[in-house]
Amino acid sequence: MKAATRAKASWLFWAIAALSLLWNAFGCMDFTLTVTRTPPYMAQFPPEMVDWLDTQPTWTLVPWALGVWGALAGSLLLLLRSRHAVAAFALSLAGLAVSQIWQALSDMPESMTTPAATGMTVTIWIAALVLLWYAVRMRGQGVLG
Repeated sequence: MKAATRAKASWLFWAIAALSLLWNAFGCMDFTLTVTRTPPYMAQFPPEMVDWLDTQPTWTLVPWALGVWGALAGSLLLLLRSRHAVAAFALSLAGLAVSQIWQALSDMPESMTTPAATGMTVTIWIAALVLLWYAVRMRGQGVLG
């Protein structure tokens, strides 16, 4: 049986895949340093935000982890030119959605509802949606196999 050949990946593909890896690695770093309550990292957050984080139900870690680690997996799979990048980015987006819904329904501190915080949330959503769209597009063009 002859193996299917993949379309050539452009320099832009490699640039986007590498940048997505850096972007998503930051999300994983934030998750890890926050969950482990690393003192120098946590010192940058206002006390009311740390208190809010400390009162989160344990189950909220699951969608947050799926969001950040799924995105990192998607980026790695994109670099490996695997069609499974699409599923990883979709799983990540689902985790982000559940996390964001819970946050919106919770009593978030004011420091998490500032224009800067809202801007960061919007940026995260845009990046997640664009990466899923891009992976689907690259799969459709035969770049991902």
